Amino acid sequence: MAFTPKSRTAKFFTPTRILQLGKQTGWISLLLWLITIAPVQAAQLRVAVAQKVSEVKIGTSTTAIISDENGKKIGELQPKQGLIAQAKNGEISIGDIHVAQLWVKPQQNGQIWIGDRWYRGSVRVISTGKQLLAVNHVDLEQYLYSVLGAEMSTTFPAEALKAQAVAARTYALYRSQSTSQKPFDVDSTQASQVYRGLSSEANTTQSAVNATLGQIMTYQGKPILAAFHSASGGHTENVEDIWTDRVPYLRGVPDYDAGTPGYEWTKTFSNSELSKSLKINNIKSIAPDRTTQFGSVVSLKINGDTSVNLPGDKVRTALKLRSLRFTITPTPTGFLLTGRGYGHGLGMSQWGAYNLAQQGMKYPSILAHYYQGVEIGKSIATK
Repeated sequence: MAFTPKSRTAKFFTPTRILQLGKQTGWISLLLWLITIAPVQAAQLRVAVAQKVSEVKIGTSTTAIISDENGKKIGELQPKQGLIAQAKNGEISIGDIHVAQLWVKPQQNGQIWIGDRWYRGSVRVISTGKQLLAVNHVDLEQYLYSVLGAEMSTTFPAEALKAQAVAARTYALYRSQSTSQKPFDVDSTQASQVYRGLSSEANTTQSAVNATLGQIMTYQGKPILAAFHSASGGHTENVEDIWTDRVPYLRGVPDYDAGTPGYEWTKTFSNSELSKSLKINNIKSIAPDRTTQFGSVVSLKINGDTSVNLPGDKVRTALKLRSLRFTITPTPTGFLLTGRGYGHGLGMSQWGAYNLAQQGMKYPSILAHYYQGVEIGKSIATK
């Protein structure tokens, strides 16, 4: 199915990046902005940007080649047009064309519109039966331009952004090592790393990525699981206390996030709110049953119509808490939770990196503090 947008402000073709450029809302203005960014050749990453959907809307800033799963050209997509790939009878349907997989590759370093935003690279749409999967194939360094702006404020100090660039690059390569038989390496959410295409790029994120081009952290010659979070609340955690396997580089260390927005939080619940969220009637008491040495809640004992022990992470999800590091105080109508930190507390604290960078620390030292015993060097893929 094809369509031609009636105007640059049509519902589908309302690119976020164009709107952010103020009065320069035309395609020509967009292209002028795009050509100021020199393309970086690096390892390719496969990012799932749409999963379990019935259709995918695709457009491009330049002429694009459309091909099937065998690389056979089946058409071209012009820059002011678009197409809608739909799931139909176990295949991908575009008008009278039916294929198992679909590639759309912009020419001349063009950008591609997938779903609701602009991305670099190309897109591969895969039929998964009754639904579709859209995978953005993009150079790793260009992927990081976006990840930095989505995962960390673009106004953070340069050294903090550089530390984030190395951590995010390392994490992406770590994940890609075990995904060769899968259709994508990472997704675009917090389950992997947040990725929003061109809309989260900035000059500061591009500079940080370019300044650390290809650099990753390794332990015994392999990319590490470079976990990171917003703030720990004073001390990061040992990985085996929060997740499962022990690794020597993800050890608890003092954090430097005091006074930042992620350091402290509070949240109150009435008895009925707590009972509804945890699906336990008439909760009378709730208290940590087991905690880590640094104060994160591993499990809680809850007394209501029934008495149960629940994992801390399950309670955190149900109550939408910022972290696992909290204490509980009864109130006349319910409970007050007083907490510290934002995130799982493993690896680099972004607000800690912010404060350390403000104090003049360079990014290799920031990384060495949060990831114990690692080496920083160029990845094989980018040498």
